[in-house]
Amino acid sequence: EPIYRSVFGLLRHCGDAELAALIAPRALIVESSPHPAVDGPPPSRDGRGGAAPGRIDTPRATGVDDEIRRARALAGADFVTLVNGSVAFDADFRAAVADRLSASVVGDAAPPRIQRPARGSDAREKAQFDELVEDTQAVMRESEFTRRAYWADADATDETTWGASCREYRERMWTDVIGKLSSATVAADPRSRLFCETPAYLGYEVRLDVYADVFAYGILLVPRGIEDGQERPVVVCQHGLEGRPRDLADPSVQNDAYHQYACRLAERGFITFSPQNPYIGEDEFRSLQRKANPLGLSLFSLIARQHERIIEWLGRLPCVDPARIAFYGLSYGGKTAMRVPALLEGYCLSVCSADYNEWVWKNTSARSPYSYLVTGEYEMFEFDLANTFNYAEMSWLICPRPFMVERGHHDGVAPDEWVSYEFAKTRRRYVELGIADRVEIEFFDGPHTINGQGTFDFLHRHLDWAAPS
Repeated sequence: EPIYRSVFGLLRHCGDAELAALIAPRALIVESSPHPAVDGPPPSRDGRGGAAPGRIDTPRATGVDDEIRRARALAGADFVTLVNGSVAFDADFRAAVADRLSASVVGDAAPPRIQRPARGSDAREKAQFDELVEDTQAVMRESEFTRRAYWADADATDETTWGASCREYRERMWTDVIGKLSSATVAADPRSRLFCETPAYLGYEVRLDVYADVFAYGILLVPRGIEDGQERPVVVCQHGLEGRPRDLADPSVQNDAYHQYACRLAERGFITFSPQNPYIGEDEFRSLQRKANPLGLSLFSLIARQHERIIEWLGRLPCVDPARIAFYGLSYGGKTAMRVPALLEGYCLSVCSADYNEWVWKNTSARSPYSYLVTGEYEMFEFDLANTFNYAEMSWLICPRPFMVERGHHDGVAPDEWVSYEFAKTRRRYVELGIADRVEIEFFDGPHTINGQGTFDFLHRHLDWAAPS
């Protein structure tokens, strides 16, 4: 159906029968009749090609009957009347309304007389649309203050009190915003095969089961020369939109966004693991998001549990120090860097590249050319996020663990001003807790890409692994 009909979590609590039962004991009249069909959004035109797929069909009569039976079972048979019509608002429907109102239908051959010309439907629809837009912009402007009130009870006296406060906010974000699936329900059953060999490292493709029909996959790069009993730090390197692990972890692939950064980190002595995240396939993965939302879930519901399994498996490898598993993601991988380490404390630090910005403005502004409102990435929107967790607040859930932003001046995700404005709130939290040395941002003269300068230094410093001389 059209995307505006999506209500996060509705189907966890209510189908049509449950909504109908909420009307009881008041009367409800349901008319089952054909209505105009909508086969999809209008054809795209210049600058307006981002509409989500969706169509409207008349519900099947059997489906209507089934929901009516369930509604009657929930709230009694008398409150609901079902009218089957060949056209909308036919005589039977009008008679049913009159009966419920204890009124009579009075026929009159003379139609109502129009006192003044009616405004055209296009103009009326435009006025309604403008009202809705302005309402969202008002909510956007107010959201900063709503978030401030939402976080008012968080205790930043010290790291201990902050950690205790974050446990509650972390659970709220996971349950209310992301959507929480159960932990893995099957054994990991790890399977691997040799993928590549270089003088510096060996590469393996790895598959880990998560649920009966869901698995995690990625490329593990293991530096040569690891001594028996030695435990190395790991950097989980995450691709962006429509990406593959090979884009960053295959020495034969040179992608201008990633610059083989998983390979380069392996050459520096880090173990790296580059997972496949499911944001690939254009409308196919976006349709998964849309199917998940009415169930109170999202793509990150699944991604979080896949990464939980990855952390668990990595931590059991004899060559891995489970206390030094870090995350470093670009673009959509940067979105992952904000959300997954905020939820999973198994990541000891997080680096967000080419994504950190004023996320609320990015999603809701009807004025800025950077807004997702004018792109085809219609799956981005998260429910009530503006009132609860912008990127600063997500970084607070990562705190007191180290956190870094990698930002190219010419990155089209957002302007530098947005990034700096939001990061000021991130940094202030670390400063207030006396741990300013654990938070950092690097601006560089470049585009939407891995820079691999300050971030590599950050990883060496906080993962306690000496940089090559």
